[in-house]
Amino acid sequence: MADQYDLIVLGSGPGGYVAAIRAAQLGLKTAIVEREKLGGICLNWGCIPTKALLRSAEVFHQIKNAQAYGLSAGAAGFDLAKVVERSRGVAGQLNRGVTGLMKKHQIAVHMGEGKLAGKGRLTVTSEGKATELAARHIVIATGARARELPFAQSDGKRIWTYRHAMTPPEMPTELLVIGSGAIGIEFASFYADLGAKVTVVEMLDRVVPVEDAEVSDFLAKQLRKQGMTLLTGAGVESLTADANGVAAKIKSADGKTAEHRFSHAIVAVGIVPNTEDIGLEAIGVKTTKGHIDTDEHCRTGVPGLWAIGDVTAPPWLAHKASHEGVTAAEAIAKELGNKDAHPHATDPRNIPGCTYCRPQIASVGFTEAAAKEAGYEVKVGKFPFIGNGKAIALGEAEGFIKTVFDAKTGELLGAHMIGAEVTELIHGYTLGKTAELVEQDFFATVYPHPTLSEMLHESSLMAFGRVIHF
Repeated sequence: MADQYDLIVLGSGPGGYVAAIRAAQLGLKTAIVEREKLGGICLNWGCIPTKALLRSAEVFHQIKNAQAYGLSAGAAGFDLAKVVERSRGVAGQLNRGVTGLMKKHQIAVHMGEGKLAGKGRLTVTSEGKATELAARHIVIATGARARELPFAQSDGKRIWTYRHAMTPPEMPTELLVIGSGAIGIEFASFYADLGAKVTVVEMLDRVVPVEDAEVSDFLAKQLRKQGMTLLTGAGVESLTADANGVAAKIKSADGKTAEHRFSHAIVAVGIVPNTEDIGLEAIGVKTTKGHIDTDEHCRTGVPGLWAIGDVTAPPWLAHKASHEGVTAAEAIAKELGNKDAHPHATDPRNIPGCTYCRPQIASVGFTEAAAKEAGYEVKVGKFPFIGNGKAIALGEAEGFIKTVFDAKTGELLGAHMIGAEVTELIHGYTLGKTAELVEQDFFATVYPHPTLSEMLHESSLMAFGRVIHF
């Protein structure tokens, strides 16, 4: 007889394990199914260990520039194997943490390949043995994987996906990065700071193309200043690896094609949802370009079946998956009669995005161009880091914070930042958007001095002609 649960979660990434924990908190008998490691891609191979790598590169950069702070640190150097070892250690620590959380909340963990076997049923196969589970509700949280180029399959030696780039067999000397989204730019920044000569190819007309145009332009200038080559409006037409490196035919913006040699290449051209071979077709689950269609509370069109995270619609971000995990768990608990469950739909416009290159990028809501296209009359504030005392004291005076307000109502429509630690600042505007604050709320808030957060105040003031320090 199948093991019986109120809820089974398929996948233990930042969406899946959070959904399981919240469901358990609400009194549901819960199980989670994972084929590889608890914590999923984000914790083991994505968000967290990449930030550990980037932190090592940041410290190395600071050591090389110690004299600017009146310090002497001697000759700077690094051991790539130890840098990677630290990153893997961070991932391992957090994996153990998630394992502990499963035990704490009495969530049953089934390791193996999970597949839907019909309404409310799921089989888990491990080492050739199949176990059948049953539940009143099932949440699909299987995530996604790196998209490969059909003419440039990764080999782990010369052509890498992000997973290979996190555990490199050797330090690249001349690195080609295909794609300038968050993953591509973060690895470009990491390897450039360690001394690689980096070329980034982006098919659209600017790097980090989902960001505000002024942010993209500023980042491009900073990356070129750091020594990177940026080819926008360009495409890689072929990629061939041999024992000595990679040959790439690149078509530039002027339509000319030329062959270039690199030691290694990273392919960072998006993701593919993990929807194959999990039984979706048999029970009639609808998808769009492979991603599962859901409503605002993460329901699919099949009763009792839910989906969250990268396997659904964009934005494909870990924190969006976690928020959806809570939403789904609370909606399920409510359907099962829990009167204390109050699910809140996720508004994509209030989900921040962060890129941890140097300098960092963070944003939420409409860009200036998108707000105008949506019909808004806007007021825009753009406050530079050079006007902030803390930024100058840190030696990090490059960057700006830009706010976009509705000129008629004062509603915050969007915020866009580039500079030191902006990924730690964006929450101020994200909270503002979630709480539907208007310009007067930002004006009346007292920000501590001296902090980088004061720039949130100044940018808001600037949008309405009231800036103090610029």
